[in-house]
Amino acid sequence: MTFSVFPQHALRSTVLALSLTLAVAGTSAAEPDRPSGSRSGQLADFSQWQDVRDFIDLMVTRHAFDRAALEVLFRQTAYVEQTVQLMKPAPAGRPKNWNAYRARFVEPVRINGGVRFWNENAEALARAESQFGVPAEIIVAIIGVETLYGRYTGNFRVMDVITTLAFDYPDTPTRNARMAYFRGELENTLLYARDSKIDPFSLTGSYAGAIGWPQFMPGSIREYAVDFDGDGKIDLRNSPADAIGSVASFLIKHGWRSGEPIVFPAVVRAKDGAGAQAWDTFINQGLEAKFSATDFKAAGVMPTTPLPDNMLFGLVDLQNGTDAPEFWLGAANFFAITMYNRSFFYAMSVVDLSRSVRSARAINP
Repeated sequence: MTFSVFPQHALRSTVLALSLTLAVAGTSAAEPDRPSGSRSGQLADFSQWQDVRDFIDLMVTRHAFDRAALEVLFRQTAYVEQTVQLMKPAPAGRPKNWNAYRARFVEPVRINGGVRFWNENAEALARAESQFGVPAEIIVAIIGVETLYGRYTGNFRVMDVITTLAFDYPDTPTRNARMAYFRGELENTLLYARDSKIDPFSLTGSYAGAIGWPQFMPGSIREYAVDFDGDGKIDLRNSPADAIGSVASFLIKHGWRSGEPIVFPAVVRAKDGAGAQAWDTFINQGLEAKFSATDFKAAGVMPTTPLPDNMLFGLVDLQNGTDAPEFWLGAANFFAITMYNRSFFYAMSVVDLSRSVRSARAINP
């Protein structure tokens, strides 16, 4: 993705001179409409939007930011129409297709790139596996799926896209909840920039504001990222070691269980004439392993390999368009991966890519 951003240099001297500990309220004004015919990179003078002014009040009160510098910051923040459009849901009616999705991520470029990334970062990956219990191939696969090992990290200015989404998210049923989420991420963006002593406009990332090799949102950086190369700072944009350690840290804090398996293939009993079957009740049961092997057996869900004793699972159904779906039983570690991206397709592509990279590296170390 490419994005033409407002130049940083005009703002850096002002913002950094004030160190984002910034004073004096500006004049009040009615909140303007969003820019007419907005395009990526167009300034909106967010400092005059009433919701933004309320947010500035919060940052001043809660975190001792200085009002004047925040007003300068938001005057120089661009409205990004492109990110609003990209956040709109896909048109209804198109069936999901696991095989097509998988083909995008489990393919030679990512497999071969994963072998190179593993070889170049073998020490950090071995250390992360030892410290956190997350296999090296899972860490490699997540970074491969997210950014092709740092090749595509996004060049949207994070401050622009997160501000846009925090105050003008598309009109969808979840609009208010999503704006609240992005306002939290905007708060974290400013705190991360202040704590790290960096210009917030220097942060670039995806159209949703995800940053660096592992595509962490600012809140995830503050909560889960680690300084894994020992240089005294967390840098997910330039340090593969920090990215590796941070992915492992994220997974372990979201339920990864060291040494446990991830997922098992399964088949389901054919539906009866009425079109219903007991295993239907296991569909859409959340991102959690909470059913026993006995539960599944009674409902006609049969693993094609033996299941470990005393473990819980969830039914993973991978839709294949007009073809029959693929079924798996996901253990706790599978659902830990879904916390990175709440999608069965995503988690299974990580699992499949990890296996392919490990096999390729064994053949051509």
